[in-house]
Amino acid sequence: MSNLKIGSKIYEGKAKVLFEGTAPDRCIHEFKDSLTAFNGAKKIEMQSKGELNCKISSKIFSILNQNEIPTHFIEQLDSRRIETWRLEMLPVEVVLRNRVAGSLAKKLPPFEGQILQPPLVEFFWKKDEFQDPQISEALMLSLLEISKEDIDEMKSLALRVNEIMSSYFSERGLLLVDFKLEFGKREGRIFLADEISPDTCRLWDQKTNEKLDKDRFRLELGQVMEAYQEVARRMECL
Repeated sequence: MSNLKIGSKIYEGKAKVLFEGTAPDRCIHEFKDSLTAFNGAKKIEMQSKGELNCKISSKIFSILNQNEIPTHFIEQLDSRRIETWRLEMLPVEVVLRNRVAGSLAKKLPPFEGQILQPPLVEFFWKKDEFQDPQISEALMLSLLEISKEDIDEMKSLALRVNEIMSSYFSERGLLLVDFKLEFGKREGRIFLADEISPDTCRLWDQKTNEKLDKDRFRLELGQVMEAYQEVARRMECL
């Protein structure tokens, strides 16, 4: 761990701790070694997992920034910390699905693994105490007071991120099955936030369909760290 000087703690979540940054409009995110599933009901510590996710997220955010996707990412500070713009977070998670997997496969078992064309964009209210329920655009407008413009922008950005990331991972022998995004606002503009890593993406090997993401933990498949390391290796993060 570096001797980087950080500000006061703002918030601690399941996978990261958020601190005040080097300026009032910046934050520092510290990636934890905690690995959780089912809204924190299942939890372990996985040594060096925070460092891996920090490296992977930093690389992906850098690629997205280069492709003119507005993200909160400014720079990687050390092995497990990044500096970002401070955002007013929107209370939803955006899930983009390229294939039927996870919770969707539980609802539609005969279609598990089937390609979704076009990709499916879903919204979930970010409330752990209510198990992050899926929410419609109409309810987002009326109950969460998220504007139609912001909803449309999140969908547009999610689809653009999917194009960039799917191509990037495909070149490295990986299928991007689905992923979760979070967004916030700064100076009236939507920015991509949180992290992008095997914690938030389903990634399968193109040839074998082997799972190389947090599903190895959720489903008790073992070799979780090895899967995360393999993703980082293919991304040349190690």
